[in-house]
Amino acid sequence: MQESTLFDAEDGNGQVDNSGLGEIDVGAARIDASEKSMINARSDVNQLLPLKYGWAWEKYLSGCNNHWMPTEVSMQGDIATWRAPVNSPEGLTEDEVRMLKRNLGFFATAESLVANNIVLAVYRHLTNPECRQYLLRQAFEEAIHTHTFQYICTSLGLDEGELFNMYREVPSITDKDAWALKHTQNLEDPDFRTGSPERDQAFLRDMVAFYVIFEGMWFYTGFAQILALGRRNKMVGIAEQYQYILRDESIHMNFGIDCINQIKIENPHLWTEDFQEEIRGMLREACELEVAYGKETMPRGILGLNAELCEQYMHFITNRRAEQIGLARLFPEVDNPFPWMSEVIDLPKEKNFFETRVTEYQTGGALSWD
Repeated sequence: MQESTLFDAEDGNGQVDNSGLGEIDVGAARIDASEKSMINARSDVNQLLPLKYGWAWEKYLSGCNNHWMPTEVSMQGDIATWRAPVNSPEGLTEDEVRMLKRNLGFFATAESLVANNIVLAVYRHLTNPECRQYLLRQAFEEAIHTHTFQYICTSLGLDEGELFNMYREVPSITDKDAWALKHTQNLEDPDFRTGSPERDQAFLRDMVAFYVIFEGMWFYTGFAQILALGRRNKMVGIAEQYQYILRDESIHMNFGIDCINQIKIENPHLWTEDFQEEIRGMLREACELEVAYGKETMPRGILGLNAELCEQYMHFITNRRAEQIGLARLFPEVDNPFPWMSEVIDLPKEKNFFETRVTEYQTGGALSWD
């Protein structure tokens, strides 16, 4: 029987070229959905239908339905608050200013790091067209998020160099970004190919680093900080934008976790006990890095938050993420110290957090946000 492959040519290392850019196999049989797979697929990645992974397509549709632009959000109140004297009733405290600037500094480049990982690593090696369709949507959303921080920066008149270079100047931000980058660098190598257990594990490790840790753990302290400001009617425009980013990131994270679990199902030989322990070590190390970030951004308590509560929150989040990819909890069972985060996230989809304008989140209300 003739194979239904578009790209059965091998590269110089004897690996199948699964880029989707090989020669057309004229007369090949039509694609059967069962031939599709997450990695190392030999079916045609240019053929979206028939779908195999309906969850990937549903997340693509959810992302499209949640479309927004930062310039739709008014920044007038934020500008007035930012310009008011520090520690005045109309302005921010010194601690709030420090937290806000470092928070924005982390996110300003973090979104670009995630986008680069998608484009340079994940998209190349995830050989399923419906998953790639979602990745295209996610890449656009990362561009929107980067646009958001440009919009905030210019609206408030912040020092552009300080904000966008903070990942090189604030140790806890540097440590997080450097940790994440090492999981992309090998996969950016144009000669890297999946196809062996070691290389497939390298790709799976990258997926955990960016979807479970970067987007699923390291963004959550920052979300809590900004939404806590919004709860006190401060910087409400920024808080509104963060709420939309949080909704996007929740879908990103859940997509990544679905991908990880599907790769495990299709390649059980990769999920060895040693590899599981390595992943648990990654989660623990990532939690420690985020705890350090909380201490550096909030050396004193503000807004009902402090570094100790943020550490408890990260233990709660880390346990949750471990369980979502089939690992045992890393920490003793701990309660969520910020239950209001769930309340904020679970608000009806028709209105935003501060009820300043009607939005069209057609599917957001049905998502699980923790």
